[in-house]
Amino acid sequence: QLQASGGGLVQAGGSLRLSCAASGRSFSRYAVAWFRQVSGKEREFVATVSWRGSSTDYADSVKGRFNCSRDNAKNTVHLQLNTLKPEGTAVYYCAAGLSFGGRSVGDYRYWGQGTQVTVSS
Repeated sequence: QLQASGGGLVQAGGSLRLSCAASGRSFSRYAVAWFRQVSGKEREFVATVSWRGSSTDYADSVKGRFNCSRDNAKNTVHLQLNTLKPEGTAVYYCAAGLSFGGRSVGDYRYWGQGTQVTVSS
């Protein structure tokens, strides 16, 4: 089970730190990804981190501004959102899957409930 948190309202240029907390002993075996979704649009890939945290991948739209990390001892993955833009407004979801590198919704088996990020201009 995954639970995302940390969303909120922030001005453009600001920062937020999202967290994804997982229950279960096998969390460290899973790659974790973040996706975001705007109402009426498809869920899009944002970032992913490998099971040990040694590898990450980012969508071009967030590369250099977002940072994904994990703490397996705490069963938590973080997504640091910096230099936020209004187009970053969306519900952000975390998801877990067995293979690293997937950018499609279907690559991930387990999903959290989402946390709303709103960036004002």
